[in-house]
Amino acid sequence: MSTHCLEQPVLEQNSAIADRELLADLVQEYAQLPDLPPADWLSQLSLERPRRDIRCLTGWTRLGKRCMDVAIAVGLLVVLAPVLGVVALLVKLTSPGPVIFRQIRTGLNLRTKPNDRRSRSMAIADSAERRTSGDRRGEQAYGRPFVMYKFRTMRTDAEKDGAQFAVKGDARVTSIGWFLRRTRLDELPQLWNILKGDMSFVGPRPERPEFIESLSKEIPGYLYRLGLKPGLTGLAQVVNGYDNNIESFRRKVAFDLLYLQNCSLWNDLKIIVRTASVVITGKGAL
Repeated sequence: MSTHCLEQPVLEQNSAIADRELLADLVQEYAQLPDLPPADWLSQLSLERPRRDIRCLTGWTRLGKRCMDVAIAVGLLVVLAPVLGVVALLVKLTSPGPVIFRQIRTGLNLRTKPNDRRSRSMAIADSAERRTSGDRRGEQAYGRPFVMYKFRTMRTDAEKDGAQFAVKGDARVTSIGWFLRRTRLDELPQLWNILKGDMSFVGPRPERPEFIESLSKEIPGYLYRLGLKPGLTGLAQVVNGYDNNIESFRRKVAFDLLYLQNCSLWNDLKIIVRTASVVITGKGAL
């Protein structure tokens, strides 16, 4: 047997250990951001090692989360069917174009790009060197793309000059679009995404692939937030609100990593209850 074959298990183990150390460092760093709004109501779990992705959850948690997703999505689609009909009619009457807006978003990421294990483990052996080169993130693939559905809140020519973030007072938003965004009614078609399994009810906000490459270069550990299915609501959405600048994105990553480390059905229920308050008050909407 070759020496290379004998080295493989050791190198793979060293790489996994270094990866956990990097993730643990990132979780601690983001938790200490000076401008991070408090989320002390979130129940903290005692973990032996940091979670990287959904595979780190127990089988019962994954099953319970999926069952809760389906139950809530079906229940809301039935109960809110008249509301969905009224919103669709208002969108159609107030601006030309389709009622449902379809957009590619990035979902769960459980892949890594192939690379040489020997050079990878050497490159991340030293914590300081990892911080300067920063390039475990560059070795990660982006998440699985999917088509996300929303009620249309902008003009059909809103991105004639290319993809861009929404801003406060955005002139591209339709007359009914402001109300739909403030009340989050525009998000209701994503219940279909939840039933399809593209999304979960609670999870990180799904991002557009056009922005992920630049954000992952600007924000260390950004791609770790793709370790869970994106959510219709989530810790970052409830506490941080809408994000359209680098600092708000940095806070979002902090909350997404915090949620990943403390993902549980009990915390999901807490987030869902607080989501109701956000919807009623319109907090964090643009």
